[in-house]
Amino acid sequence: MSLGEAAALLAADGPLARKLEHFRPRAAQQAMAEAVAAAMAAGEALLVEAATGTGKTYAYLLPALVSGQRVVISTGTRALQDQLFEQDLPRLRAALGLPGSVVRLKGRANYLCLERLGEGLAQAGAFPAPMLLEIAAWAEQTREGDLAELPALGSEDPLRAQVSSTTENCLGTQCPRLGECFVARARREAQAADVVIVNHHLLFADLALRQDGFAEILPHADAIIVDEAHQVPEAAAGFFGSRLSGRMLRLLAQDVQAALGRAPEVATPELWQAARALEAAPDGLRHALPGGSGRLPWAACAAEPGFGPRLEALQGRLAALAAALAAPAEQSYAMDHLRRRALALDAELAVLAAAPGDSAAAVGAGAAPRDLPGPAAADPAEAAALAGEGAGRTEPPAPDAADADSPAEVAWAEFTPRGFILRRTPVDIAPALAAYIYGRRCAWIFTSATLTVDGSFTHMQRRLGLEAPRTLRLDSPFDFAGQTLLYLPPGLPAPSDPGHTAAAVAAARPVIEACGGRAFFLFTSHRALGIAAALLRATLDYPLLVQGEAPPARLLASFRRYGNAVLLGTGGFWAGVDVPGPALQLVIIDKLPFAAPGDPVLAARLAAARAAGEDPFTTLQVPAAALTLKQGAGRLLRREDDRGVLMITDPRLVRRGYGRTFLRSLPPMPLTEELAQVQAFFAGLRASEPDPEST
Repeated sequence: MSLGEAAALLAADGPLARKLEHFRPRAAQQAMAEAVAAAMAAGEALLVEAATGTGKTYAYLLPALVSGQRVVISTGTRALQDQLFEQDLPRLRAALGLPGSVVRLKGRANYLCLERLGEGLAQAGAFPAPMLLEIAAWAEQTREGDLAELPALGSEDPLRAQVSSTTENCLGTQCPRLGECFVARARREAQAADVVIVNHHLLFADLALRQDGFAEILPHADAIIVDEAHQVPEAAAGFFGSRLSGRMLRLLAQDVQAALGRAPEVATPELWQAARALEAAPDGLRHALPGGSGRLPWAACAAEPGFGPRLEALQGRLAALAAALAAPAEQSYAMDHLRRRALALDAELAVLAAAPGDSAAAVGAGAAPRDLPGPAAADPAEAAALAGEGAGRTEPPAPDAADADSPAEVAWAEFTPRGFILRRTPVDIAPALAAYIYGRRCAWIFTSATLTVDGSFTHMQRRLGLEAPRTLRLDSPFDFAGQTLLYLPPGLPAPSDPGHTAAAVAAARPVIEACGGRAFFLFTSHRALGIAAALLRATLDYPLLVQGEAPPARLLASFRRYGNAVLLGTGGFWAGVDVPGPALQLVIIDKLPFAAPGDPVLAARLAAARAAGEDPFTTLQVPAAALTLKQGAGRLLRREDDRGVLMITDPRLVRRGYGRTFLRSLPPMPLTEELAQVQAFFAGLRASEPDPEST
């Protein structure tokens, strides 16, 4: 694509304006398309912050389609992946009459495994479950084998694991159904496609496979375009470290028992006993961890009563299963594959079990959260109060001797009421990301509505490991000065005050009334959400929708349908949620979304920053929280004619010096501390709405 061509295609007299009914030319969109085309032509890295309303999707899809290059597009969510493949790309290709092939590639867990389906049917005998029979009938008709084609098979249904494969249990080239494999077919089509749509998890799973010496699953790309790029560092971290879950152990034990049922000639009492013992072992280790959900550094895990002995027992059962599989493995590839899975898990468990109680782990041990909402807790002063050390500290703690020996990795455990994952995560993901990005020798375009803090790309550039990328920041074309207000109610207690949530709800109630419902109330913890729900439930005159009481998609559908509801949500509703129109005219945020200081990975990063002589609060915590706040605020205006108020009930925005960084990172909204001004704003909106009696 030549410079100028992208702008011409997106111009008022261009083909898209003529052929797409709702297309509207935008200068920011044209500028982004030109920058993307230039980066692709030069094979360079580009960071683009494109605020809501700039039309960034078309701005990168258009150069991808007309460049003649092979392009991989990665998204942070499956919803955006589906939108690009099912709506945006077909619409653009039809309008421009473009040939070429576009493929959507998902992770292997999304595809039916015919071999495992056959095993499940054989194991069920004469009385298979109705859903298993439905899957078998569908398997005869489907072309892609995408389990999303089966609405009755929910994402959390245990049957999904039985009829799909994982990296560990896939038989690979030795599978008797390889020629019919849906995963293999999808990968072959991706290798030949001009444009491949993936998500971040698959993009970095590809990296993990390449590092382990396996063939890459994504095609060689001339350009990789990463949308929702603010999610990349955390998405990548899970693939540069390692993990072992209770589910992986149980699946191995269940697969061994299923294999023994199909091959009774190799079954022995010892092998049956070893498999059953391993299947029960994860529950024992889980019972040694605290109740509820949370994250613990390895040192804190080791301090839990019974954790060490049960970890040793788990190691022993894995080793016993691997030993019992040795003889059958000489007779059968399937048994040999199971033995190699057991040995690999045993080796990983041994590495984790040997993890020292290092300084990074010790930092997190004192305040391990029992909640996993997304954004949580606060700055050092609030963290001190929550930990019972007394409020008043406004500066980060001084470096200590332990910080000087910050480890490259941190070992930790994540647990839910029913399971656990043991992890090793790099403290700094940037070097590994940089090696991956620059090792691909292609153009990289990273884009999102939230990549800058206080107008600077420095924080995100550093986290991605980018040396000197081109950057482009595009403001929203929305009229924030005329369409919005930022309301900071005065006189609220500090977020660390036990009465903060009740005070926030009291301040929000008259604003909700003035708006007529139509509100998102976003929280930084499930605890605060629960308090607010209890306070609002008995007195609110509008439908109340609370995260956790229904699936998120159902809550959103109800919110849109009611048109005057109030939705209470935590982390999942801060980003990727789109409610254009008058159904959402008020977004309330309870606190600045600082990550929980007791999180073991964050604790390790803070220790590493202090060891390097940096102020971790300024260089890590404030920028990350500012980006999350921008995401939450971005729910308010989703199209040109939207109007609304952003209300933040955290007094630190005006009482602390760093509050200015947050304010400067938000869109240019008029600021008020007067409730009467907010009520007048909503009165004006109501007066301008059409009278339902006259329509």
